[in-house]
Amino acid sequence: MASFLENIPPVTRNLLYVNVIMFVATLINPAFMQGTFAMAFPLATDFRWWQPVTHMFMHDGFFHIFFNMYTLVMFGMVVERVLGTKKFLILYAITGFGAVALHTGVEFLQVNELLKQYPGTNPQYIYNSIPHVLGASGAVYGVLVAFAMLYPQARMTLLFPPVTLDAKWMVIIFIGIELLTGITGTRMGVAHFAHLGGALFGWLTIYIWKKQGKLYRRY
Repeated sequence: MASFLENIPPVTRNLLYVNVIMFVATLINPAFMQGTFAMAFPLATDFRWWQPVTHMFMHDGFFHIFFNMYTLVMFGMVVERVLGTKKFLILYAITGFGAVALHTGVEFLQVNELLKQYPGTNPQYIYNSIPHVLGASGAVYGVLVAFAMLYPQARMTLLFPPVTLDAKWMVIIFIGIELLTGITGTRMGVAHFAHLGGALFGWLTIYIWKKQGKLYRRY
């Protein structure tokens, strides 16, 4: 196990460590950890300036963190080795912030619609009733998109169902499902637009680096 961890590139490995430490702390004191470090709506009374960063390291269940960390390690190892540690860290940060930015933007639109429908409602009540968002999923989607752009013909197999496709098609299907479920609201409690934001900013980052000829340049 130790040798496997040592073979993981440093940024991916340290992201794994921080997520696991935060998850263990959440198991010990879930109310404090989620209330303090998960991302509240920016106008809510429990919003804190550090939450756009810390929410990326928070998870609310074993399967939530397991699938995020499994995906991060499997694809982050490859992407980090191609881009280098500094550029991979930049990619991860951009996709994480892009994820929460799109998610929060959609929340603002939804809040405005609610205030129009119920004009007598205290806005602060609505702000405070919006659930916190947490998880590395947005940034992980960005890493997954980056992998698919670097190796579009690589074969990917889902754990369940065991379907195998080229990476580019697998990612396109993932994004299509997220967009459909996000618009229709068929899977409540999942931050679909955070996933889409991470995917979008991952694509933009790799696309821009390619156009600028900086994709394989180490700095």
